[in-house]
Amino acid sequence: MLWVVRLIDKPKPTAIRAEHQAAHSAYLKKMDLVGLFARPLQNHDATQSVGSLWIIKADSRAKAQAFVDNEVFLRAGVFEGYTINRVRMVHLHPELVSG
Repeated sequence: MLWVVRLIDKPKPTAIRAEHQAAHSAYLKKMDLVGLFARPLQNHDATQSVGSLWIIKADSRAKAQAFVDNEVFLRAGVFEGYTINRVRMVHLHPELVSG
């Protein structure tokens, strides 16, 4: 099953984010088979991060929740909230996605 996770930053989390960036990256890399897509969300002119968007693979909502609960930025207090929703895969065009 695929799950989309949308995480919203607390106001001005830059210092916390910088402090935990290496551990956050290591967690996502370690969980590579679970995390299919992980990218920061930005404001309209790309001058500020406002959250994160992930697409993860997990057998259940509970496993998706566990992935999120153990994420370094969440535990450090970067995010003020998040949602987890199941996604039904219909069309996938990876060739349309660029860095």
